[in-house]
Amino acid sequence: MSIENTFNHSFPKNTPNWQMLLVDAVQKPGRISAAYSAFHNYSIGNALEALWQCTVRGIEPGPINTYIGWQQLGRHVRKGEKAISLWMPVTCKGKRRDPETDEDIDFTFTRFIYKPHWFVLSQTEGKELEYPQIPGFDLESALAGLKISRIPFDLTDGNCQGFAREHSIAVNPVAALPLKTSFHEAAHVLLGHTETSPFSDYDTPPRNIREVEAEAVALIGCESLGSPGADYSRGYIQHYLRGNEIPEKSAQRIFSAAAQILKAGQQCSADLEVAA
Repeated sequence: MSIENTFNHSFPKNTPNWQMLLVDAVQKPGRISAAYSAFHNYSIGNALEALWQCTVRGIEPGPINTYIGWQQLGRHVRKGEKAISLWMPVTCKGKRRDPETDEDIDFTFTRFIYKPHWFVLSQTEGKELEYPQIPGFDLESALAGLKISRIPFDLTDGNCQGFAREHSIAVNPVAALPLKTSFHEAAHVLLGHTETSPFSDYDTPPRNIREVEAEAVALIGCESLGSPGADYSRGYIQHYLRGNEIPEKSAQRIFSAAAQILKAGQQCSADLEVAA
């Protein structure tokens, strides 16, 4: 299936061939974005503890980091904000008697202490998330036209770039590539990955294929619009494929979802220009 048969576009003539993009996604070297490891991976217990404190104190839930950690990400904790407390491991040293030699031997053990060293994103301030301006394409109007709404990013995991729930998406306020993430999460919705009805006429593929499909849509969307992130998309796709190929059925679904988003954004952008 050629791009001409999939998407009746009016973008520049050098718009890439979508089939070749999927071939490159498997064969061409990619990279894993550092954004997926920018935050500490907190335990489930600490994540629940953070959410509980946010609820009690009326703080909007979101990614958590230390004071210095936020500074390294270009954000600053607002003056007067009170830190949330989490359990942190501390390595301790001790001595014990060896029953065989009757001598003292050194050993180490881990204990957990409850310390107020963390702040939620909503307790910080800094540069707001910026989406690239693409001539001839309007992302927000595309989402509206596809009946996909935006919801707040309320996960404590700052390494997660975004998520999709039913017919809504959320993008991490400190996401590295917000346009790519928006395409990815919108694709999850359009591809039926968020459907929970047992009467769906489509058998939901395994998680790795769902992620491949969504990221391939993001790859096609960003490459068609001239937006960066292709090497990271390839790395993400290859990570989930584990050396396998993209199934033909998935390829057709990928082309269809990418065309829906691009068409919606293109049409809405044209409507806005006419209205202006």
